[in-house]
Amino acid sequence: MRKPLLFALVLVLLTFSFRASDNMLTTTLPLIAKYYFHFSSLTIGLVSSLATVFAFLSSGLLNARLRGEARRRAFLIASTTYAISFPLFYFSSPANVWLLTSVMGFAIGVLMPNVVTSASLFPEQRTRERLLSLYTLALSTSLIAGPSIESAVLLKFNLFQAFLLFSPLAALVFALSFFLDFPKSVQEVEGRVDVWRRSGFKLSVALNLMYGIPFGTLTTFGGIFAIDSFGASYSAATLLFSLFFTTSFLGRLALTIYPPKGLWGFVGLSTSLTFAGLVMAFFSRSLIMYALALIVLGVPHGITYPVSLISISRSFSEGERSVANSYFSAVMTGFSSFVPLLISGVVDVLGVRGSFGVLALITLLFTAYIFNVFKQEQKQG
Repeated sequence: MRKPLLFALVLVLLTFSFRASDNMLTTTLPLIAKYYFHFSSLTIGLVSSLATVFAFLSSGLLNARLRGEARRRAFLIASTTYAISFPLFYFSSPANVWLLTSVMGFAIGVLMPNVVTSASLFPEQRTRERLLSLYTLALSTSLIAGPSIESAVLLKFNLFQAFLLFSPLAALVFALSFFLDFPKSVQEVEGRVDVWRRSGFKLSVALNLMYGIPFGTLTTFGGIFAIDSFGASYSAATLLFSLFFTTSFLGRLALTIYPPKGLWGFVGLSTSLTFAGLVMAFFSRSLIMYALALIVLGVPHGITYPVSLISISRSFSEGERSVANSYFSAVMTGFSSFVPLLISGVVDVLGVRGSFGVLALITLLFTAYIFNVFKQEQKQG
């Protein structure tokens, strides 16, 4: 299935179904943990971290070492596990939610890097980068539609019932996974690829870490902040994420239509708007001000990930991209697995608002490192 248009259709549908259901899980689970299971902030962070911990293990320790048909079989097993486990959250309890979240995380860690790798295998650079941007655009579309749908669902159904209503999307991931191609014509690299020697990989990791920390905080505590600080309903708190992902969508739409020639202008935009959005969230005193902060933060969310994927695709050969994407996914999920846990400690001491101020300072540190990578690249060039 290497025809670009046909592949693009499968890519969009699979990505939309997966990310809409996956995001529903990551934003709804903290609400269930707090308001139904009455977990503490630390325990909320722990249960939210489990999915990313197991995604890190499956992506870095399993998927990065598989080749060809074995990787395809693992992908199909993961899609099956994802479809079966998702509706089981309807029956979740303070005891079994730990197991369910771990199983889902393991499946997610196999699914995501393989979708990205498949999109990055087209030999023609412009087509390849458009498909990568289209993949991230499908992510943003699902993240606009998903919270909007869930917001409407929560007007009549509870948080547990929402999992049943989103389960058809998880089933669609399973159905479409059989159509994703793993081309045998690509000679994958055997052995280890020294990814850290490539400036494109270092840029991708640093840029995503810079944004991944505040994003992990928003998905875990953003809804709780809106409810506790501004009296928002469950429905309104969920709808706020649609505003965030709308501006994310617009950024990715622009990159899909106009693949970037140079990346560093987008890098500067991402770092500056991340800092500005976190400062706005810290000083917000109304739901409208907080919503505006989320709108600003949506822009770097939109451009950071596609710029990172394009950077990797330009830095590695076709045979190296599966390894690079697996390690990139593993690093991201491994690091982000500790974000809810680490930030929950800050929340316990300073509150959610105070954590936004701390994250703004952390953003400045990552920005300094990112532009140090840029200077090194300029000297090498």
